[in-house]
Amino acid sequence: MFIMSVYSAVNAQNPGKMPDNPINLIRTGQDQKKALKVNDSIFQAIGFGNTFLVATAEGNVIIDTSSAMNAELHKRLLQAENSGPIKYIILTHGHGDHIGGIPVWKQPETRIIAQKNYVEFQNYQTRLAGFFAQRNAAQFALRPADPGPWKGNYAGKIDPTILFDDKYDFVLGGVKFEIFHTPGETYDHLTVWMPKYKAAFVGDNFYESFPNIYTLRGTKPRWALDYVESINKVLALKPEIILPSHGTPVFGSAEITARLTKYRDAIQYVHDETVKGMNQGKDVWTLMNEIKLPPHLDIGDSYGRVSWTVRGIYEGYVGWFDLNPVTMYETPVESIYPDIVSLAGGPEKILALAKERLASGKTVEAMHLVDIVLKDDPVNFPALEVRLKALENLRDNCHNSNERGWLEFSINQVKSTLSTKK
Repeated sequence: MFIMSVYSAVNAQNPGKMPDNPINLIRTGQDQKKALKVNDSIFQAIGFGNTFLVATAEGNVIIDTSSAMNAELHKRLLQAENSGPIKYIILTHGHGDHIGGIPVWKQPETRIIAQKNYVEFQNYQTRLAGFFAQRNAAQFALRPADPGPWKGNYAGKIDPTILFDDKYDFVLGGVKFEIFHTPGETYDHLTVWMPKYKAAFVGDNFYESFPNIYTLRGTKPRWALDYVESINKVLALKPEIILPSHGTPVFGSAEITARLTKYRDAIQYVHDETVKGMNQGKDVWTLMNEIKLPPHLDIGDSYGRVSWTVRGIYEGYVGWFDLNPVTMYETPVESIYPDIVSLAGGPEKILALAKERLASGKTVEAMHLVDIVLKDDPVNFPALEVRLKALENLRDNCHNSNERGWLEFSINQVKSTLSTKK
């Protein structure tokens, strides 16, 4: 869950191509036959979250463990390169596609390292497990898992045996590992730096798309300025290899500097333009429409999206109140939709307008109109048929894997209801 895959690197080179069904993101790397050799000591297994093995004379270090479904394959691939004991597991952050394989890799003497905010992050995810079960499944075209009864506020499973604040170092087999707190994708995110190889394991703070600073499935705010500061920390190390948790390594100091700098500057630009607009009194919808990356900062949007980020920054800073007094109250605007249907003389006129908007390419406006009808009558089959056409139109013209995941989820919901029509 909560992933970016190698797919996005491909999609970034084909920005006009509709993204593949999100279910295929989960299958990334499942046909891998041999681990990727980064150098004589570092090996990578590719998947729904990468797993890295670093071999030393005194044993091995695993950086991220991928998802539970990939862990056994990754273990076979990586231990075929070096089957030494697993002395440490380092978790770049607490998402399931990074920690799901812990039971597969952990040995009796293995020490597990995470940033100290990992504890609260696991409690947070467990606290809202029922809420996220449906959303995670929808975003990645999975079948929802049953989270069971609510476990309480502090029931997260805490596997790490070493928790640090800002920095933690250790030496194994004469090789030094330096670990830094680099919040971004999550507030417990870390970066692993190996001075011997000038290699930085950057987790999810860099991949081949504008980052998912706001994720549609929901999460605590991901602060844009945290990303900027964390990328600056990595740049200051002057790495010659960066190893993201999604995608393949990037080599060469000049290439890394150019790509990380562009990535950082794109995030900074969107943040600053959003804040400037807020200070000018512009509303969130205006800014979502206005703010676009300039060509020299365009890093693609096959996973995260600028408009979602704008809204995430805006509401992350100031919350949901939009100065309209009616939004202070518990009654939503949808409560008067049945009245609109009545005033229009019935759903037919609203649906006729929705079809006009759909035909003229104003697909989202068409969906708004259909929503009015469906609030009054959730099983209005003509309305559902228009909604289905609108959703399929949006899907067929989207270029973002998260967007497609949610559209597919909604399409399947509508089809399921339509299948009951006699």
